[in-house]
Amino acid sequence: MEQQAKIRVGVVFGGRSAEHEVSLESARNVIAALDPARFTVVPIGISKAGRWLIGPQAMPRLQAAISGVADFGDEPMVAASLGAVYDGHALVQLAASGQQQSAPALDVIFPVLHGPFGEDGTVQGLLELAGLPYVGSGVLGSALGMDKVAMKAVFKAEGLPLVPYKVFYRVDWDKDLRDVLYWTLRAVERGDLCYPLFVKPANMGSSIGVSKARGEGDLQGCFSEAFKYDRKVVVEQGVVGQEVECAVLGNDTPAASVVGEVIPGNEFYDYNAKYVDDNSALLIPARLSETQAAEVQRLAVRAFHALDCAGMARVDFFVAKETGKVYLNEVNTIPGFTSISMYPKLWQASGLNYSQLVERLITLALERHGDKQRNLTDR
Repeated sequence: MEQQAKIRVGVVFGGRSAEHEVSLESARNVIAALDPARFTVVPIGISKAGRWLIGPQAMPRLQAAISGVADFGDEPMVAASLGAVYDGHALVQLAASGQQQSAPALDVIFPVLHGPFGEDGTVQGLLELAGLPYVGSGVLGSALGMDKVAMKAVFKAEGLPLVPYKVFYRVDWDKDLRDVLYWTLRAVERGDLCYPLFVKPANMGSSIGVSKARGEGDLQGCFSEAFKYDRKVVVEQGVVGQEVECAVLGNDTPAASVVGEVIPGNEFYDYNAKYVDDNSALLIPARLSETQAAEVQRLAVRAFHALDCAGMARVDFFVAKETGKVYLNEVNTIPGFTSISMYPKLWQASGLNYSQLVERLITLALERHGDKQRNLTDR
């Protein structure tokens, strides 16, 4: 029997984002999960400066960066670029002499990029132009999933349950911060919002730039922190209750995992609570009634469809303590794949281990790309 050729998987990690370090850890786990008997892994790193890098030293450099021994920089890996040329050799190595040499063809790309310039549709658009299959949502789903303002607008139009929120812009903050503070306070006085409030950059993940305002005196500092990371900021009303998450997997007919619950070790589930302090707890399954869990799963799939997501997404919710009402928070189109990340843990609890999950995502990427090839590009 003829041996089946291995699938060449380009795992893209790093990136120009404040979530760069989280991406490195996620990539290490994804690469380790790919069966070498079935897959040939091509690590493709993007430095914080935005350089694309490949080569035999990619993994040692990745490991060194994660362990803190060295920065994930530009050497000794080979510089590369991903050209918008519709063929299988879109990945190009750039020699020191300036000459270009096509790297071996890739069958599929697995982007493990978190935050702007990776999870927001930018890389997805480049991969579409290059004609490469890739794991996860397309340009539209990725862009909507990254931008909390656009995401909430879609959810609101779909009639999905949201907490009250307001949107503010850095141009107005720079012009007169007192005016932004005034309109926030007015919203509180009118009862449109009530403390505690959470102030978030519209385009960021891993709770970077997110602050909790317990009262008027916290607002200026919260806005200043959020505007460091984005030109748009969302102010959301806090919910006293549970923070729960559901993983979604699939393309046009996605499935929802069991529901998990986050118990933050800090005052809320900020970056340190997620990745630094190791004092938060993840409960699987969540402490919900069967009816509540089913509602979360139903809403997770609805949110997935509303944003036109594909492949994977982690959908986050709040469940109010007093009323038991479920509120949709946000969708993450490239959820964390670290050893402590909820997305793979939820599928593990649902009967799909880490390696099976990664392989299923690659299969979904190839299926979706194949379906797109049915679209006519000429009359």
